[in-house]
Amino acid sequence: MKYFKLPVYLLLAAYVVFTGCNQQPAPAKAEGVAAIAMKWELVSNFTDAGYTARITLHNKDEQTLTDKNWALFFSIAPTPLLQPEQPQPAMLEHLNGDWYRLSPNSGFSLAKGDSIDIYYKATEFKIKETDAPLGTYIVFYDGDGSEQRIAKIEDYTLIPFTRREQLLRTAADKEEPASPAKTYQENETLSLLDADDLLPIIPTPAHFTKTNGSFALKGVAIHYSGNLGSEAGILAAKLKAITGKDFTVSEGTSSGNDIFLSVDPTVVKEKKAEAYHLSANEKGIRITGFDAAGVFYGIQSLLALLPTEVYLGKAEAPAVAAVTIDDAPRFGFRSLHLDVSRNFQEKETVLRILDVMAQYKLNHMLLYTSEDEGWRVEIPGLPELTEVGAQRQHVKTIKDPAVHPAYGSGPIAYDKGYHGSGFYTRSDFIEILKYAKSRHITVIPELNFPGHARAAIKSMEARYQRLMKEGKEEEANEYRLVDPEDQSVYLSAQLFKDNVVNVSRESTYRFFEKVVDEFARMYEEAGLKMEIFHAGGDEVAEGAWTGSPEALELLKKHPEIGDPKNLQTYFFRELVKRMEKRNLEVHGWEEVALIKDASGKYIPNPEFSGKKVVPYIWNNLFDYPDLGYRLANAGYNVVLCNVSNFYFDLAYNNDPKEPGLYWAGFIDTKNAWAFAPFNMFNTTLKGAMGEELFWDSPATKWQSLKPEARKNIRGLEAQLWSETIKGREMLEYYTLPKLLGFAESAWSPERKWETQTNRQVRLQSIDQGWNRFANTIAQKEFPKLAHFNGGYAYRVPPAGVKIENGRVMANVALPGISIHYTTDGEEPTLQSPVYKEPVVLKGSLKFKTFDAAGRSGRTIVQEVQ
Repeated sequence: MKYFKLPVYLLLAAYVVFTGCNQQPAPAKAEGVAAIAMKWELVSNFTDAGYTARITLHNKDEQTLTDKNWALFFSIAPTPLLQPEQPQPAMLEHLNGDWYRLSPNSGFSLAKGDSIDIYYKATEFKIKETDAPLGTYIVFYDGDGSEQRIAKIEDYTLIPFTRREQLLRTAADKEEPASPAKTYQENETLSLLDADDLLPIIPTPAHFTKTNGSFALKGVAIHYSGNLGSEAGILAAKLKAITGKDFTVSEGTSSGNDIFLSVDPTVVKEKKAEAYHLSANEKGIRITGFDAAGVFYGIQSLLALLPTEVYLGKAEAPAVAAVTIDDAPRFGFRSLHLDVSRNFQEKETVLRILDVMAQYKLNHMLLYTSEDEGWRVEIPGLPELTEVGAQRQHVKTIKDPAVHPAYGSGPIAYDKGYHGSGFYTRSDFIEILKYAKSRHITVIPELNFPGHARAAIKSMEARYQRLMKEGKEEEANEYRLVDPEDQSVYLSAQLFKDNVVNVSRESTYRFFEKVVDEFARMYEEAGLKMEIFHAGGDEVAEGAWTGSPEALELLKKHPEIGDPKNLQTYFFRELVKRMEKRNLEVHGWEEVALIKDASGKYIPNPEFSGKKVVPYIWNNLFDYPDLGYRLANAGYNVVLCNVSNFYFDLAYNNDPKEPGLYWAGFIDTKNAWAFAPFNMFNTTLKGAMGEELFWDSPATKWQSLKPEARKNIRGLEAQLWSETIKGREMLEYYTLPKLLGFAESAWSPERKWETQTNRQVRLQSIDQGWNRFANTIAQKEFPKLAHFNGGYAYRVPPAGVKIENGRVMANVALPGISIHYTTDGEEPTLQSPVYKEPVVLKGSLKFKTFDAAGRSGRTIVQEVQ
């Protein structure tokens, strides 16, 4: 979720779109690779109102490119374009979303063997390699202007970011440019701890006592009482995966010298859902839960107690130390939002994420199954949702009933190595539900309306056209989502011009109900009842509905609505009525609990307070930093999703090679860990541009959370939007180890520093606690993550390096990771020298970090004269 405000002149200019009649010939088939080379270079972010970039085209072996026979298309992080300072041989044009077209101006000519430079300007800034054009392809046209051939451009060079004006977002950026020396400075407060000083478990349990002795896991049976067969089976499977040994499982009472699972609310210390008691000694292991979920989380703690050597394959007879644990979650709602719409993720990847969520005691997944760029779940009776909405490909115009390329998906649907196309069949989704259920995770589906709906709109337009051709006009209009006469002009936060459904049509509500009912049937087939549905509701563009005759007619009938911008509240009101009939709790982004005043400013809307409506609050840095607390104080149950702490798709730091977004700053594992849910201004210390914030001051103008409103904080959610995420490895890299920090904030008891009023004392306490947590990640958690499910692609941080008085010094963000180096230009390996103390070296030095499992970080090159 990203937003920015656009000047009116840009809104009007952006509406000059390329359009065409739907009856035009179909697009040319994409085939082959063009003999065209392309280079892209960020020239500078230090220009008026934005950045300047250069595109260089080289004609290697194609026909002469003229001013009529070609256009080049690509995806790039969407920002409005600005007028170039000088006339250019070709013009970059924004089409829709992140889809752009480069077209020749009059007189353009590029013969075989020639090259040409094209400069363009745009608002905002670019500092990441993931910001560069992606999915580039060229369309060749014949003399009549018809598409003749489409070919991908694979000879593509990204010029490295090295200069200050390339490394910083603006001249006023408060972050220092990325460098090994900057990383070293950031790591200086950290130090290596002994194994005995590490946390016993992540997330930290409420009560933990270690005593003498241990229990050996050799020839041990697992017994369980009641309906805990699933939990016992998962434990046996996990232990076998770790030890290579079989563990027998049976229902019954404990026979001693075994692992016994049971439910008994009288035994647990905290009488609340998901609580558990775990005891381990020479006689065996007992896990008793307040409920089955509590038993499951006790199992996760047991697995976490196994010695690190077991996960590294260095211990043949593992033993669990004698401990007593009484534990319960701080929040009953601990969620991860997973966007599979902007870039698709395979079912197996979702299952892997569910596994790691369970390992760290998360219990909800918001599965983002619909967006502008993709629809991802099969819905019976609406085949176009997956036949059209689930695939991206080149289209002739944005008016076509299809989904155009986005996020580098290129011109070909389902092209190998790209991630724009794909969906889950009903059986896939039911399997995901069952898998999550066995791990005590509730999957929440999301249908984002009325904005962010382009894939659904295009799918239903394809359905409309098909049925009209068959002469079935009534059926064609049954689920149509647009007013065909709508002339509204708008740009969404992601620069879409056509992504808002028409809320005055009954067919729009009928579509929503159809989808909800089909999801409910899938839950029933999975043995579940769907109790929550997420309705989205965010980022409806200003200007939507203003040019729709149907919407304007609705406003005449209901003058109390007033301005068209309040049609969003009207839509949500009508939607809630329909969801109440299905006994569903409706979740949504923060806008569902807001209304716009006469000036266009969002203010809390008391209408849905006390109803089964739960807003998710992400915006804690921009216009409404205290919005989460204001809504909780007003009686809403809220989920905190603070962008300053929990947006995992934001890059770890501002290094150009570190992938991710950064519109709200940079988020690392420490940000996710250092969060005070009831005192969030104590941990919101830096703004989006790196500026220091002092909202923890007694003089702050922001509203604090009232003590009596603490109960209204339903829980926390981490967000994983997928604009820049291509495939499983990137997904896991973005998620881990950030997820561990989030789990600590969501599950573990309040930490002392959360309520410390003295800023300096609080920061010192945070640094001390973080040092322990960081050591635990490196020394204990990484070996587990390298082992489970064949290993996760977690991020091993690169080394920090600085030169001082002729000495080379290096350190690392997670103590316990080793640093290896070379002096001959070769890539460091585990056999290379280990950095232990400052050394005097010269030449081209390379530093590489390795964890205990042999996983490595990015190589750092340091030139020393």
